[in-house]
Amino acid sequence: MQVLQVQLEVGPDPAEVGRARRWARSRLVGSGIRDDEPLAETLILLISELVTNAVVHTGCPAVLRMLFGAAETAGAAGTVRVEVADTSCRPPQQRHAAGEDTGGRGLELVDGLADRWGWQPEGAGKQIWCEVDRGAPVVQVQMQVGSHGAGVHEPSPAVVTHPA
Repeated sequence: MQVLQVQLEVGPDPAEVGRARRWARSRLVGSGIRDDEPLAETLILLISELVTNAVVHTGCPAVLRMLFGAAETAGAAGTVRVEVADTSCRPPQQRHAAGEDTGGRGLELVDGLADRWGWQPEGAGKQIWCEVDRGAPVVQVQMQVGSHGAGVHEPSPAVVTHPA
C-alpha cells in the first residue's frame, strides 16, 4: 500500500492552531479532497482539536502529521490518519464539559467524528491519532457521556447521515 505523509512543526502558542488549519486545508486539497467536502471539514475540525489540546494542555511544541492511505482494494476510498505528537508524557484526559463550559469537549468531538482514535507513547512524549475512512458516511455528533481508557477507541453512538 502506498501512503503519502506530510508533517508540520507547531509552536507552543495557541495562535499556531490557525496556521495548522490553513496548512492542513492546503494539503487536503493537494491530496484530492476538495475544500468544500464534508470530509475536509471533519478533518480540519479534528486537526484543530488535537493541535489545540497539544499546545494548550502541554505548553510544548508539537508535530502534526497527516497520512493519506491508498485504497486497500479497488473501489475502496482509503483512510486519512491525523497524528499529533508532543513532548509531554501525560496521557490525554477525556473530560466531560457541562452545558456552559467553554472547554473540555475536544476529545469528545474526536470520539464522535473519527472512525478510530487512540494514543501511544512516542519518544519522550506521546502521539494522539485519529483515522477517518474516506468512503464513510458523514456523521453528525451527539455528545455522549462515557469513559474511555488509553488505547484505541471506536466512536460513540452517533446519528449517521448518508451523503445525498
